[in-house]
Amino acid sequence: MLLRFLLPIALFACLLFPMPSDNEPPIIPIGLDAYRMWDRWPYQRIGARAHMRSTYDRRGGNEAADASHFLYQLADDNNVSLDVEGPGILYFVRTNHWHGSPWRYVVDSREQIVQETSTKDPTKPVENSIFEPAALFPNPLTWTWSITKGADLNWVPIPFEKSFRLGYSRTHYGTGYYLYHHYLDGAKLSHPLRAWDGRTPPDSGVLDLLRRAGTDIAPPAGSPGVEERSVTTSVPSEGKQTLEVAAGQPRMVRKIELSVPREAALSLGKCRIRVYWDGRKEPSIDAPVALFFGAGTLYNRDEREYLVKALPASIRFHGAQVTLACYFPMPFFRSMRAELIGNGRTPAPYVRWTVRTEPLDAPPNHVGYFHATYRDHPNPEPGKDLVLLDTRKVEGGGDWSGSFVGTSWIFSHNAVLTTLEGDPRFYFDDSEGPQGYGTGTEEWGGGGDYWGGRNMTLPFAGHPCGAPSAKDAKNDEDKIQSAYRFLLADLMPFGKNARITLEHGGTNESTERYESVTYWYGIPSPSLVLSDTLQVGDPASENAHGYHAPLTSPSYELTSRYEWGVDTIRGREVFPPHTDRGRIHTSTSEFTLILDPRNLGVLLRRKLDYAYPNQRAEVYVADVNDSGKPGKWSKAGIWYTAGSNTCVYSNPPHELGATQHNVQTSNRRFRDDEFLIGRNLTQGRNRIRVQIRFTPVTVPLFPNYPIPPLAWSEMRYSAYSYVMPAFNPHD
Repeated sequence: MLLRFLLPIALFACLLFPMPSDNEPPIIPIGLDAYRMWDRWPYQRIGARAHMRSTYDRRGGNEAADASHFLYQLADDNNVSLDVEGPGILYFVRTNHWHGSPWRYVVDSREQIVQETSTKDPTKPVENSIFEPAALFPNPLTWTWSITKGADLNWVPIPFEKSFRLGYSRTHYGTGYYLYHHYLDGAKLSHPLRAWDGRTPPDSGVLDLLRRAGTDIAPPAGSPGVEERSVTTSVPSEGKQTLEVAAGQPRMVRKIELSVPREAALSLGKCRIRVYWDGRKEPSIDAPVALFFGAGTLYNRDEREYLVKALPASIRFHGAQVTLACYFPMPFFRSMRAELIGNGRTPAPYVRWTVRTEPLDAPPNHVGYFHATYRDHPNPEPGKDLVLLDTRKVEGGGDWSGSFVGTSWIFSHNAVLTTLEGDPRFYFDDSEGPQGYGTGTEEWGGGGDYWGGRNMTLPFAGHPCGAPSAKDAKNDEDKIQSAYRFLLADLMPFGKNARITLEHGGTNESTERYESVTYWYGIPSPSLVLSDTLQVGDPASENAHGYHAPLTSPSYELTSRYEWGVDTIRGREVFPPHTDRGRIHTSTSEFTLILDPRNLGVLLRRKLDYAYPNQRAEVYVADVNDSGKPGKWSKAGIWYTAGSNTCVYSNPPHELGATQHNVQTSNRRFRDDEFLIGRNLTQGRNRIRVQIRFTPVTVPLFPNYPIPPLAWSEMRYSAYSYVMPAFNPHD
């Protein structure tokens, strides 16, 4: 009788709250949900693509510290630095001080003026300034230069359904970088994407969460299912101490904490922490303790309470103790083994470990293991970026699916700050050109103007340690300069591999020793599978793919480069040009692509000649029958690549100087760009027919400047099928 009563209730509950399936991707938290649902940091983001654009020097150097290089100018007071189409969300904007303000945020063709209180008289900046409208851009989602020591930072999510454009009204030192996401049509989002209305303030709960940075934000011990284990042991001078958490069932680490007497802080900071998940042969976390928790050293030069007061990590000096805490959620399915490795120094009298876990209810292919990958760069190679992470070379290599979620790095052991001119460059999923290109190292760390040599710590960025200069240093530890940058809403997903690099100095010329920890989630199985490649200009490839473009140009050879940094250094060529073939057209092109029939959508990558500005096309997709003929065409969206290898540079010497119109053309004409084809047009199909309909954008580089030839460039198309990763932690 009881069973007959309970069974309908159980079935009804299953309909309302279905168990997650390993054949379907997990939900992607978007907008403010990305903060509210921070416990889903480890989950796969299948169907989300992240990009970082900026005002970097297009010629590979460091002109004006990578400031004031604009895609185009609509007017003297409207200098466009970012221009994208398709559904997405702008998650982060960084500018140097108030420069560029008032900024023009154009969401789906509706303009909203955003500024800060120093804008009214930029020659007399306002200390403790704020963003305006203040209700829409509150602290702690925004911070201005007097707190950050040099930058205006905005983490307020700005969703757009069709397009987003960012323009600077003023151009003196108009530097900035921007992180945004695009979403696959049919991706499982936490709520429907709706364009920003320019009226609704961010939720107070999100602000309260960020204000708790530096405190214990994890589910408290004693909550249902939450378990905490603490062990007090010695810190070895040699060898290791081990902490085992053998759960036997899936759990999520919600807190790792180390605590030592204050006098033992330096010794603990030089130790190494290693964590192994589920009995894997190699540690997924392997890093110096101090750098893992966000600081290059645990030397506290001015006796602050917090060296690091970030959301996912903190280093706190309180009373006679120093406590280091990490709140990155870390899933495992069978076991966790943590080790503390001695450093040869005088051991601490004791260290107290605390690990808090909760039950994990997710299929193994829905989440990624947490990684902290350490790299020592004692002798940076001239002309070559430092490689902070290459997932193809970790834990046995191969393909990985996951997300890049931050870095903690030392950029000098000698209080040398000129290293901070180096740009971050990020590459995902076989891309030859960077999907992320920033404006400098301290910009990545949330500061500006080298932080003026000062220290600061915010929920997602900081410069926690380091004297203003070598002569100001109290000892050698005080010369260690480090920074951190954590990504949450603005994390960067990948489905096959990730390569995270950093320029050392403005042109890769620094000889300082760097050390880095890169934080990422990943499982050793791809969610993006290369299923086909069309080489345009190659007769055999064109024929095999049914390439048809009635008004295309003859195929032509192009010898050029991607945007990888300076071509030569000290008279030595670093990046020689290479040659490829392609075509351009001003009408349509069609081709057939093979897909993985398991696909959940498709990422289509194009190699193009970036000499042709503002390339825009409508993309259509059709099914292909057995005879190879296309069925009904369905619109997949707009593919738009703003700008070109020619930009307009405007950096007047004075705050209110007149806008300049300096035309600059780089020798880097190769670029990779991406387009997402929705699941409804691809799922279950093993091939599709793609049609590209060119739609010219007749926007001059600046008013009255001649419009150059416009065309759609295509050199190579690569189809990557989204699939669910195949991962079994028991293998």
